[in-house]
Amino acid sequence: MTASCSIMPKSPWAYRSRLVVHGRPQTPRSAAQGLEPGCPLYERVPTRDEAGHLLGDFMMLIPGLKERPGAECRLIISRVDRVLKAFPEVVFADMNLRLNLLWVSVRARPGVILDIACCMKFHVPEAMLVGPKTS
Repeated sequence: MTASCSIMPKSPWAYRSRLVVHGRPQTPRSAAQGLEPGCPLYERVPTRDEAGHLLGDFMMLIPGLKERPGAECRLIISRVDRVLKAFPEVVFADMNLRLNLLWVSVRARPGVILDIACCMKFHVPEAMLVGPKTS
């Protein structure tokens, strides 16, 4: 009997891979670390899950992330990645370092966006949920 180990998630829609990070110059080292050159978000972001249901999405700003030293930036990105992996509803995530912007697509569940945003705020205190201004 042989043991099998798969690093791929059972569903291609499950967020279990590394957070996709865009916005830094492409070098051999950055390619190895998962940093990729940016292409339009509308070409990468899914709009429906595997069952055809529409996905929800939200943005979070992390001010000053791109100005931080490399090690500190990687630490924050790893915290973001760990938070996102804790939620099975997360389907897609993209970090744009030029804009200090995190885009997250999720399966619909009442309160999931606030749950993720609160957890993110706890682990990355400078993160801010982007939303409409209320009076």
